[in-house]
Amino acid sequence: MKAVILAAGYGTRLQRDIENDTTGSFKHLRGIAKPLLPVGPCELISHWVQALTKSGCVDTVYVVTNDLYHEAFQQWAQEFPNVKIINDGTRRNEDRHGAVACLQLTVKLCAVDDNLLVIGGDTLFKEDFSLKKFTERFFEVQNKDKESNLVLSYQCKDEETSKYGILELDEDLKVQCMKEKPLLSETSSRNACPCFYLFSRTSLPLLDIFLNEKKNAPIEERDAPGTFLSWLILRRPVYVHRISGRFDVGNLPSYIECDKYFKDQLQNPSIYLM
Repeated sequence: MKAVILAAGYGTRLQRDIENDTTGSFKHLRGIAKPLLPVGPCELISHWVQALTKSGCVDTVYVVTNDLYHEAFQQWAQEFPNVKIINDGTRRNEDRHGAVACLQLTVKLCAVDDNLLVIGGDTLFKEDFSLKKFTERFFEVQNKDKESNLVLSYQCKDEETSKYGILELDEDLKVQCMKEKPLLSETSSRNACPCFYLFSRTSLPLLDIFLNEKKNAPIEERDAPGTFLSWLILRRPVYVHRISGRFDVGNLPSYIECDKYFKDQLQNPSIYLM
């Protein structure tokens, strides 16, 4: 299978926090794309590429970035022969195409005709996550239906439901629907869904249909990858693989928390994510 890491965002919240930080402790992070931030012993994105390479579960890793950060990603990728950098051509957050369009760009430009692992470039997981277990679960649901897809989910706190896409599941952990940032009164589910999906090859042509339907819609309706997932759930089987939690590097406090975990609490770095 193939993997794509979505890294074309501009990290505006994080960069604003860094500029406003009065301690000066994080000025070395100015102008660095979120996936290239140092997290513990290496860049955030390197944790993924190292694990994907060691596990052998994918043969190629595509990284979609923008023109502003393209050169930095090219330099980073020199040590990873299985990584291909894709430039979406934008230089400003206001001109961004959105994550779903970046996904479509990868599929078309690289003629991807394979199961595709989609990873948010600002996301890492706790140590209970395992690529091996995740891919095994994918092939289990594929045996039921070759059009099946697999996503991750973890239990969020009550007050966090309005921040995330929340999945409602049946007894087989098949997704029935996804509610985007619902109020507590709108769902009893606490199944938050991070950007980590394994799409079957048969689902990839639906990217064209989705984007064509949304071509006149505001960027918000096609920016986050969850917008496509929510649409896909109504058309293809989508199942869940459960984990304990994640790190979502969106602002400076969340970056500090993530970096501290990888410096002080990671128990088995050599097999992390494996």
